Amino acid sequence: MTFIIYNDKLDVVPLWINGEASPLNPKLFFEVVNAQENKTVHYAQGANEADAKAAVDAAAAAFQPWSQTSYSHRRALLLKVADLLEQRAEEIARMQVLETSCAPAFANFLPRLTAPVLREIASQISNCLAGTVCPTETNDTYAFVTKEAVGPVLIISPWNSPTILGTRGIASALAAGCTVVLKGSELCPATYRLIVSVFEDAGLPKGCLNLVQAGRSEAAAVTEAIIAHPELRKVEFIGSAGIGSSIGQVCMKYLKPILMELGGKAPAIITRNANLSKAAQLCAFGAFTHHGQICMSTERIIVVKAVADEFTRLLKEAVEKEFSGGVGSAVTKASSDKVHNLLEGARKNGAKFLVGDNSYTGPHKAGLQPTIVTDLSYDDPLRDTESFGPSATLYVVEDEVEALRLANDTKSGLVASIWTDDAMQGLDMSKGLQFGSVHINSTTINDGPTSAITGTKGSGWGSNSGSFGINEFLVHKTVTLRKSEAPIEFK
Repeated sequence: MTFIIYNDKLDVVPLWINGEASPLNPKLFFEVVNAQENKTVHYAQGANEADAKAAVDAAAAAFQPWSQTSYSHRRALLLKVADLLEQRAEEIARMQVLETSCAPAFANFLPRLTAPVLREIASQISNCLAGTVCPTETNDTYAFVTKEAVGPVLIISPWNSPTILGTRGIASALAAGCTVVLKGSELCPATYRLIVSVFEDAGLPKGCLNLVQAGRSEAAAVTEAIIAHPELRKVEFIGSAGIGSSIGQVCMKYLKPILMELGGKAPAIITRNANLSKAAQLCAFGAFTHHGQICMSTERIIVVKAVADEFTRLLKEAVEKEFSGGVGSAVTKASSDKVHNLLEGARKNGAKFLVGDNSYTGPHKAGLQPTIVTDLSYDDPLRDTESFGPSATLYVVEDEVEALRLANDTKSGLVASIWTDDAMQGLDMSKGLQFGSVHINSTTINDGPTSAITGTKGSGWGSNSGSFGINEFLVHKTVTLRKSEAPIEFK
């Protein structure tokens, strides 16, 4: 059940708590708007603090039996989720396009990206749950360190890539033996409802995965009510640094640990040894895919002076060839306006547009032309503000040493890339980059099922994906066994 029909005319996405839809409360309905067409496509039931408590209560009641299931049972369930996700990929993609105005190709790609991630998580459960036998000072004592699920957790997942980001977090927590309250984005609640239905249709018991969403005016109170619940043990948040800072403060207030994957200002460094044509092509791809609405988007292109003229020519050609027809729509008109104003402010401060003119696209001005900015002043807000739109800034530097310095001159630290055909140069430079991921000869939009996705600096902390994500939801417990007659000595 994706929708409940209210008064025979409104399609409403319900809250989903303990395996069933909660009663509708029309006072908390909110609209879900397709920005590209500027129309309300359906409604969603917003949560209040009582709903938040009920969701955690359900997760807490389900935790004990779920945490005692075998690793093989959890593995089989996640493998089934992966299969169902592939089977329902088209339905989920259509809903994401409807709610977020993203390009159909991008929405259709996400399930194909997610299924292998789920299968990798499933394959790693037994390894992650393995404990350690520790050496002890005396022969009459044994010490073991075991791993246990941390408890019910809150997953707060964004709108831009729900199929991968929401599903990955849910799967990692369930693999560890945790139960979940999922706070889905208010911009795509039906997409998240479909994702939850995939897990339940795969056989996940009631209460193990509960879905709430909230309108903007209630979101802060609902989030705090979930975090404050005494049974809630940990939070995963993926989103902007600003919201992450606010949620982090709430977690600190209630002494709840939080895993955060926040925004970035990803640099791509073009060395004098780079394959310039391929670098230009993938820098454009990294900057403009999904209207630039990816935390790993290429926001800064840093090119060494010796190859700057040739690379700039190739970059302009790549943008004109691949993106002359536009790059789709922003998720909301307000998002489009925010990016547009950020770039116009840079132009007023003396920056120039190398490619594109930052003009609006679409009948309702919900999209923007892809634009590359040059001659940006150091104190301009665009220098270190994640635009989250189809833009990138081009910098020319004297050498690779200056390129590293400029790349690190940011509060963010999620992902970076280096373009060089000298493998040792690439590896050496990767050591100097203050980012959780560094990709050599590839786009910044890059992650694999087996590797860690880690934020550093202002891009968060902790790791997602594969075994790294499962371990975030496990705690170590030390158990010792001693002969009862053995003396205890303090010297």
